Amino acid sequence: MKNKRILVTGGAGFIGSHLVDQLANEKLKPEAIVIVDNFFLGKMSNLSKAMTDFPSILKVYREDASDFSAMSSIFEKENIDVVFDLAVKPLPYSFINPEGACNTSVRIASLLAEFQRKGAFKTLIHFSSSEAYGDSKYVPMDEDHPLNPTTPYSAGKAAADLLLMSYYKTFNLDISILRPFNNYGPRQNCTVYAAVIPTTIKRILDGEEPYITGDGKQTRDLLYVSDSTNAAIKTYYNTSTRGKVMNIASGKPVTISEIVHQIAELMHYKGRIRQEPARPADILKHCGGINLAKQLIDFKPTVDFEEGLTKTIDWFVKNRGKLE
Repeated sequence: MKNKRILVTGGAGFIGSHLVDQLANEKLKPEAIVIVDNFFLGKMSNLSKAMTDFPSILKVYREDASDFSAMSSIFEKENIDVVFDLAVKPLPYSFINPEGACNTSVRIASLLAEFQRKGAFKTLIHFSSSEAYGDSKYVPMDEDHPLNPTTPYSAGKAAADLLLMSYYKTFNLDISILRPFNNYGPRQNCTVYAAVIPTTIKRILDGEEPYITGDGKQTRDLLYVSDSTNAAIKTYYNTSTRGKVMNIASGKPVTISEIVHQIAELMHYKGRIRQEPARPADILKHCGGINLAKQLIDFKPTVDFEEGLTKTIDWFVKNRGKLE
């Protein structure tokens, strides 16, 4: 990373901002970190640490990564070497605007692949999603698991992966694809389109009843956000990952019911937990196989679930007045 000019799409979002924090440090010594975010869910406050500690190397563009004109101008101005692509419209958005959720992922991947093919930058580290697999046919789900997306969001993520792999095979581009399972941690969106962990924490903080959708037996593979961002940086450094899709997961399934009840216990909540109808096209069983990541980047999750939940709850409590 030394003296490299790095672009992070979705860099003001949950995972993106944590990646920016890790990229912007004295050890890696990048020349510049350029953030492109339309602030659909991203927040400038997510970047406050990096902006305070390393203001001279950070630059933020309030632009949409799917906008050709905007991205063309940014690549022309910034002389980018490396792109970490995390820009996305979240899964619940696909229930409201399915075309928008799907097309955003495909459009961004297509634009980046074309810019890369034409020499605008050298290396692309693309964040996919375990949602591309759909429900598990077997567990753990390795990278050979069939792609069977169940929502427009997940269809867009699967399509983007296939598109990028076609560019790698056709044009020998420097591309690696990470397929993270369910990330959680500080700064995760807790308002509209929020996932189960931040939703549950915020409802308890606000004096509202937490809830479980469906029967609560749906399983998730939860990974603390810093384990994902560490994996992304290791992936950049390890060129044996090029042209591969690689799961990033804990390898340990936990049910929605267990998640909600454990948060309630850690927050000393004694009230009722409501039962809500199942979410449309909900994934029933997920657990990631991480043998390839172990082999290629020596990946191993470092934050266990209870520790990660405790850190996450502590952050939400400390930032309670800034969550809207």
